[in-house]
Amino acid sequence: MPLDARQQLAKDLLGCAYDGLTPVQRSVIDLIATEAPTGVDPKLRHDDRRPSERLADQVAAIGGSWAFIIGFGVTLALWMAWNVLARGFDLAFDPYPFIFLNLMLSMLAAIQAPIIMMSQNRAAQRDRQAAEHDYIVNLRAELEIMHLHDKVDALRHRELLGIIKRQNESLRILREQGIGEVGTGEVGTGGPA
Repeated sequence: MPLDARQQLAKDLLGCAYDGLTPVQRSVIDLIATEAPTGVDPKLRHDDRRPSERLADQVAAIGGSWAFIIGFGVTLALWMAWNVLARGFDLAFDPYPFIFLNLMLSMLAAIQAPIIMMSQNRAAQRDRQAAEHDYIVNLRAELEIMHLHDKVDALRHRELLGIIKRQNESLRILREQGIGEVGTGEVGTGGPA
């Protein structure tokens, strides 16, 4: 579609020149002008994560599940129970106050926290991309509705002009034939026919 049509759409729908629009607004005007469907951003469809990012997402998914929490709680309970009950048989490997357990928990937290943060950052990035796509779709829908309103108003205006022309033509014919008294000549204000 020529640039003139895009300029006109931008002026009609956004009240701004095409060159003054943001890149997102330009893309929406381009989509409306070409009547192309709004596609899903390829970044949202394609999983372009590196293996380390996939691993971070899997660790976050597992670490944030009820299965992990319950399993980890059971493991901690078994660890402590074994070390308390096996103390008398000299089989305890981490006697109370469970210093080795504290070390293991600290190491797990030190490793797991940054991995979960990496996964959350990726999720936030995907959410931003999805929100931008939603904004484009919503803006386009709003502009398309405004465009349709303009078209419907133009059709209604054209139809009303046609009705007025037909009425005026009918009045002219009636006057020429001398049938009835028309009154002042304004539509709808004539005297008795």
